[in-house]
Amino acid sequence: MSGDPSMTTTVAGLSTAAATRLLAEDGPNLLPQASTVPRWRAFAAQFTHFFAVMLWVAAALAFIAGMPQLGVAVTVVVVINGVFSYVQEARAERAASQLRAMLPAQVLVRRDGTAVSIPAAEIVHGDVVLLSAGDRIPGDVDFTGTESCTVDESMLSGESEPVPKRPGDPGFGGTFLVNGNAEAEITATGARTRLAAIATLTATAQPPQSPLNVELRRVVRIISVVALTFGGVFFAVSLLSGTSWRNAFLFAIGVSVALIPEGLLPTVTLSLAMGAQRMARRNALVRHLQAVETLGSTTFICTDKTGTLTQNRMSAVEVWTPQSVVVLSGTGYAPSASITGGPDAVAGARRLAWTARAASRGRAVLHGDEWVAEGDPMEAALDALARRLDHGAGSGAGRSAGKSAGTGAGTSADGDDPGQAAAGAEVAVEVAVDARWPFDPARKRESVAVAGHLLLKGAPEFVLPLCVAPADLAACQAALDEMAGRGLRVLAVAERVLPGTPGPDGPWPEDPGELERELTLLGLVGLHDPPRESVAEALRATRAAGIKVAMLTGDHPTTAAAIAGEIGLLGPDRTVLEGKDLPEDPHLLGALLDRDGVVVSRVSPEQKLKVAQALQLRGHVLAMTGDGVNDGPALQEADIGVAMGASGTDVAREAADLVLLDDDFATIVAAVEQGRATYANIRRFLTYHLTDNVAELTPFVVWALSGGSFPLALGVLQILFLDIGTDLLPALALGTEKADKRAMHRPPERRHLMDTRLMVRVFAVLGPVEAVFEMAAFTLTLWLAGWRPGAEFPGVGVLAAASGAAFTTVVLAQLANAFACRSESVPPWRLGWRTNPLMLKAVAVELLALLGFLFIMPVATMLGQAPPTIAGLLVALLSMPALLAADYWHKRFTHRRAAGPSAG
Repeated sequence: MSGDPSMTTTVAGLSTAAATRLLAEDGPNLLPQASTVPRWRAFAAQFTHFFAVMLWVAAALAFIAGMPQLGVAVTVVVVINGVFSYVQEARAERAASQLRAMLPAQVLVRRDGTAVSIPAAEIVHGDVVLLSAGDRIPGDVDFTGTESCTVDESMLSGESEPVPKRPGDPGFGGTFLVNGNAEAEITATGARTRLAAIATLTATAQPPQSPLNVELRRVVRIISVVALTFGGVFFAVSLLSGTSWRNAFLFAIGVSVALIPEGLLPTVTLSLAMGAQRMARRNALVRHLQAVETLGSTTFICTDKTGTLTQNRMSAVEVWTPQSVVVLSGTGYAPSASITGGPDAVAGARRLAWTARAASRGRAVLHGDEWVAEGDPMEAALDALARRLDHGAGSGAGRSAGKSAGTGAGTSADGDDPGQAAAGAEVAVEVAVDARWPFDPARKRESVAVAGHLLLKGAPEFVLPLCVAPADLAACQAALDEMAGRGLRVLAVAERVLPGTPGPDGPWPEDPGELERELTLLGLVGLHDPPRESVAEALRATRAAGIKVAMLTGDHPTTAAAIAGEIGLLGPDRTVLEGKDLPEDPHLLGALLDRDGVVVSRVSPEQKLKVAQALQLRGHVLAMTGDGVNDGPALQEADIGVAMGASGTDVAREAADLVLLDDDFATIVAAVEQGRATYANIRRFLTYHLTDNVAELTPFVVWALSGGSFPLALGVLQILFLDIGTDLLPALALGTEKADKRAMHRPPERRHLMDTRLMVRVFAVLGPVEAVFEMAAFTLTLWLAGWRPGAEFPGVGVLAAASGAAFTTVVLAQLANAFACRSESVPPWRLGWRTNPLMLKAVAVELLALLGFLFIMPVATMLGQAPPTIAGLLVALLSMPALLAADYWHKRFTHRRAAGPSAG
């Protein structure tokens, strides 16, 4: 800490003995440690959720039923998936652990009348801390002495402007001094600070269940009921057909276990992981896998402004003076720019720019090969403006500006014109400031005293009334309206001579209002914080996708509305609200905000949290962006918390589900698109798996309906090998499909994973075709071998060949089904057969597995099958074009309006 220990104060500070006693009573100045879930419990949770438990039961039943191969396979699936999920999410840490790092390590305090440096953890109530620019405040305080002191409280309030502090004003732990020096008395430490209260809000906010979790639970319940029902039916039929109760029970268990989708868990996890990897390549880091799909269900986005919608890189683009208008076009904060304006206008603009620069602390500085903002970006833009106009003095209008700039305010120490002292021939010259009155949100201006002159900049509505009315006031107002109408942030710059005022050593009045009067208006400067190039298109994309967008910001409503209008966010009814005007009732609040293009300014952390809850009450799946400590609770509460990776705080990043590495709103849109693709991929898998289930169940249904007189085309073990040995890899490949090109041209699909459309496609189109060809291959093989219904079962060799034909048919039909399931509306040949490389590899492995299951005799014998006959193989091969044809006509009938290739 570098505070000034000699600052005059009436607060003597604590004695060492008193401080030691208070430290023992109150405890160290540390934020409360949030309760964390032990690693072992987090790991165990991956193996104990509902679906995992169901698979554990399935594995146990498989062992009981005498099918250890199935038991081992299901166990391996659960273990691999659990480990994978744990590794993906183990990197997350609790937000409160990052909050602890926001307090300073050492603090300068007055103890026993002497300034000493102590660890921040040893600060106690009543300590007097000595602060200077750049220091972070170690706890909640009351200021007892200030010198040109402003504090950045944006992390708590969202307000981007530093707040001036005077004796008696409060301050908060974790914020820091931007300007000046201060002394302050500690009023609260550790868990009693406002920062700790926000940490508690963040820790206690409970994120809702993701839509995917809700849907997966529903799917699992449906499949479980179906599996158990069929198991019960076949148990009863087996008993009626004369099977012993033990064999009937084991048979029923086998059927039930076979119907459980062992591949669902790894397929969902892979789909989410692939989506997370693709998002990372597009600068969106996923911290929780479930967030991938939830993004696709998003119906409302609440975004902040600075850095997300804009570049947070101010630039002065226009200067109005009584002489005329000067227009500038430059890049970033570099001192060179294209300047348009007559010599007199440029001279007046140059004088204005250097006056505004003198009343600012932010500067444009050269770091390596790039000019960047140091301090407030707006003030750095004013510095760049002065440099650009001064740089132009080398030619044309710039030379005129240089000759005319010597009309400044007063006389410098060496008798030269102080306008030249302020403007100077060299850009690097800094003006000696005698006194400074920092920006005040109440007065909306900042002023300095320089060589007997007051130089001032501020909001026009707070500066113009203080000026001696110029003859061209109407022209000034017209220029102001025109610049504001274009979304520029407008500042007025003025000056006055201060006759009889103190010199550099003061004393100066504490209230600048005594001096800020009878000003001479130098002109207006229009500043532009350019929107990100991608944001306008991104906003159009969100609206095309049926997603509403609102801006929540700590900025002034006028500034927020101007930016929202410029980027196209502001809705047609131009609704602009302030946090203080928001209703307390969540239903009223939700109804007020539930529209597209709403702008809410001056929001507090608690209000952002209430906004999130109110919109969720309206049924929205909410994505909330944020970058400060104040955003933590809302990010935690939202369905999707989106933090800024480049400019955000650790607290915001740790409370979020998604971190934007480039802080760009367009990245959110890309992430939403990938989320929709992930949801579609899970539907693809379900379609693929349920179609297989129809084919797997059909032999049992035929056997049951015949009272056991018709042979079983497939056994339980064959079904298990179909599920795990041949179907799993194509199912996983379906989980890697890319986003549908039309995914962002329709509203969020708020439908069930297993809805009517999916069920019709499975049980009325794809499933029956597969089942018919399966039973045809089986029956034809038996028929050609001489067997007829009602006769004694044929020999083992004939049954094995017929069963092999049925098995082959299911595998080949599922191969075609994998390509058909790549889209709900487009046939596979329009997608391109090679556009999913993983699918081609999966199909190749599936065919190799089929050959192994048929021709490796020990395996074939274990499964009770043999290679199919020529007739059986022919029927199996015909199942592929038949299934693709049925799929094509179904898609054509149900999606007549679908146009163009997609991967939907």
